Amino acid sequence: MNSYTYDSIEVGHKESFTVTVTEADMDRFREITGDINPLHKDSDYARERGYRDRVVFGMLTASYLSTLAGVYLPGEHSLIHSVNTKFSGTVYPGDTLTVEGTVTEKNDTFKLIIIKAVIYNGNREKVCKAQMQIGII
Repeated sequence: MNSYTYDSIEVGHKESFTVTVTEADMDRFREITGDINPLHKDSDYARERGYRDRVVFGMLTASYLSTLAGVYLPGEHSLIHSVNTKFSGTVYPGDTLTVEGTVTEKNDTFKLIIIKAVIYNGNREKVCKAQMQIGII
């Protein structure tokens, strides 16, 4: 876990990590949220609608943005204030994702950083992008 302070972060600072979305992740997310949409649960249902397999929950994919802030950038001193997320691709169970964040702004008055985040699949296709406002405590 990183422990960046506000003063140690500069505009342009980047961090990234990879994660593989598993069937168990899908099951736990469904259990926690109660989202039983068959697109996420039933491979046949998903294939009948043009997908190659079940589709990973968009919010499960976006949840890795919390890991980006809380573990990597800035790490333990973070408190997410807002996340503006856009989904641009489909994620499937077994996909390995790369989550990248770059500091684009700093607000000295409120000790906030703005991060441009992008999540890529294994083919380096964008599947999610976000702008995050993070306070550093």
